[in-house]
Amino acid sequence: MTIKDFSQHLRQDQRLVLLRILSEMPSYRANSSVLVGLMEKLGHTMTRDQVKTELRWLAEQGLLAVEEAGSVLVATLDERGQDVAEGRARVDGIARPRA
Repeated sequence: MTIKDFSQHLRQDQRLVLLRILSEMPSYRANSSVLVGLMEKLGHTMTRDQVKTELRWLAEQGLLAVEEAGSVLVATLDERGQDVAEGRARVDGIARPRA
């Protein structure tokens, strides 16, 4: 596996983990600051800017909604995002959950 392949694999897993975190949050919402901390606990060290970039990408794919609240983004998972998080739907650029 090349560094480029590993980087792509890591980004795809980060996107899946973000969706899975949101799927377990009350009202399927969390802000980017909270997500940074939860990603760290789950083994993905990401900057706030990286999390915001991925949230915007996931929103472009129609998986969640983002709204700005001061210096943070608030992400709200939608139905399609939950389907991807649970493996019922597939989106290129996001890892599939393991069985």
